[in-house]
This record gives sequence, C-alpha cells and structure tokens, in this order.
Amino acid sequence: MARLQHDADTVVERFQPTSGRISGWLTVAFCVALVVAGVAYLDQGFPAWVAAAGLLVGVLAWAAMLRPALWATEEHLVMRNLAETVHIRLAAIEELAVRQVLAVRADDRRFVSTVVGRSWRKAMLARRTPGADDGPRDGMSYADWAEHRLHELVDAARKGAGVRPGSREQLALPHPVRREPDVVPLVLIATSCVLLLVSFFV
Repeated sequence: MARLQHDADTVVERFQPTSGRISGWLTVAFCVALVVAGVAYLDQGFPAWVAAAGLLVGVLAWAAMLRPALWATEEHLVMRNLAETVHIRLAAIEELAVRQVLAVRADDRRFVSTVVGRSWRKAMLARRTPGADDGPRDGMSYADWAEHRLHELVDAARKGAGVRPGSREQLALPHPVRREPDVVPLVLIATSCVLLLVSFFV
C-alpha cells in the first residue's frame, strides 16, 4: 500500500514559471534591504513601521510571486499557491485552459495557478486561434507547450479511469480535489501583520 502511494506521488512533470520571478526577487531584495536598515538604524530614528511594512511586503511577494509551483504526479495535478496546496485528480479535470493564468475546472469548481500564463495579448490570440492544441511544433512558446502537455496528462488519466469529461462517471470519481493549507506562509504573514501593528506604537 505504501509503495502504491509512493508511485502515485511520483512527479512526472514539473512546470516552470512563465513570469513574475524577476520582479518577485527584486521586491524581496528591496524589502530585505529595508528590514536590515531598520534593524541597523532603529536607534538613529529609522521608522520602525517602515521596516515592518517592508517585512510584510517581502513576505507577501515571496508567497505570491516566488512560492507558487505547479507539477503533475501519476494521479494528480498539484498547485502550490500563496497559502495552500491543491491536489486535483487528473481524471476528474473537466476542462483546463492557459490564458493569463492556468484555470482548471474539477469537481464543479474552478482552480487557478499563476505559474503558467500568457500575456493579455497572447491569451486573446490563443483563444481565437483554431487548432491551438494540435501538438508540439517548432517555435512553440513554453505556455503553449505546457497547455498541450497538461491536456496530454489529463486525457491519459481520463482514459485510464474510463471516463469522459463532464460525464456522470467523472463527477462520481472519489476524492477529486484535496486542499491543504500551508502553515509556513500563513504564520509568516500573520507575524508580519502583528509586527506592523506593534511598530506604530514603538
């Protein structure tokens, strides 16, 4: 049983982020500089609330722009977002599309990942272009490839489970979605908020 669980959790595809990393790191670096300056020069009149605000913004930038990840295991599409990790059973996915973000519909709910996405203009072109999912081709953008690969994984999972998209059999699949709150970012955000409030009284 443990071996089967291990196989089901094996990562078969890890998707790379298409945007936000550079601006995320720059924001975090700037906020770290603010916090360091606040600690070093607090006795010389550096506003405590500025350092605390920098800490909060830095934590939020890390959680929202650098922490998100997207990967697929043998059975699930896994979205790690700002403060939770969502495991979506591949066979239970009714539809998916990569626009400005990745949107997935499963268990009659919509889930979003910011890891893979297109610019507004490219998202509009992809929506209007017929045959956008014909398969890999020369010069294909990473977002196009990721969307094609996701469709491949979902189609294979549906075939293995013997279900069609939107069918009663698909809707009846057990445990289609599992959501797990992530303690570390939640604690860091809460702590930063408390420090910011306290800083106004220092």
